[in-house]
Amino acid sequence: MRILALETSTEYCSVALWQDGTLQERSERVGQKHSEILMPMLDGLLQDSGFRIQDMDGIAFGAGPGSFTGVRIACGVAQGLALGTGLPVVGICTLQALALAAGHDKVIAALDARMAEVYYAAYEKRDGQWLAVHEPGLCLPQDAPQVTGRNWFGSGSGFLVHGDLLCKQYAANLAGIDAQAVPQAGAIAQLAAPLFATGKGVDAAEALPLYLRDKVALKTSERMQ
Repeated sequence: MRILALETSTEYCSVALWQDGTLQERSERVGQKHSEILMPMLDGLLQDSGFRIQDMDGIAFGAGPGSFTGVRIACGVAQGLALGTGLPVVGICTLQALALAAGHDKVIAALDARMAEVYYAAYEKRDGQWLAVHEPGLCLPQDAPQVTGRNWFGSGSGFLVHGDLLCKQYAANLAGIDAQAVPQAGAIAQLAAPLFATGKGVDAAEALPLYLRDKVALKTSERMQ
């Protein structure tokens, strides 16, 4: 099975090709230039692999949460490629991608959501499967849901921007953090593989982003407060 994956929910742009457990991946910090970089990066990856888009069995993308523009770019490109090839699509939560890449069995994933908030989820790996202890949500870092037990690992930019508050919230739980971690296409592809294998890919028209928030900016009065 071959899966093409894209992830553009942060300042990084990444693409990956998963083939029966083997990964080829490209990643670059591009700021807000995802729309300029993504397609050339995809073309380069496919050329290096010797495959065409028509040789894929499915297309996966980082569905969010994350940058509104970035999430829409990944979703739109995945839909366009799928429509042109008739391939199924799978959207993967960026927070779960952080959990997989962290290399730990219990992960608190937090991405900076701006406006003093974080996108948050907690995952635990049991019998090889990732289970959501807390489903993805949006909250103030000091209000992030509690977890039980020790040896949790914190991952994502939420710990970079709101580290003091999150570390205080989880003082009794955390064994370590990686505040520099960002969702990457390789993790998106790995999480998508079993979904495609069990026929859970969807039509391009059904591929939707995961926003968690409708409001994207503070009013002037709110910023002053």
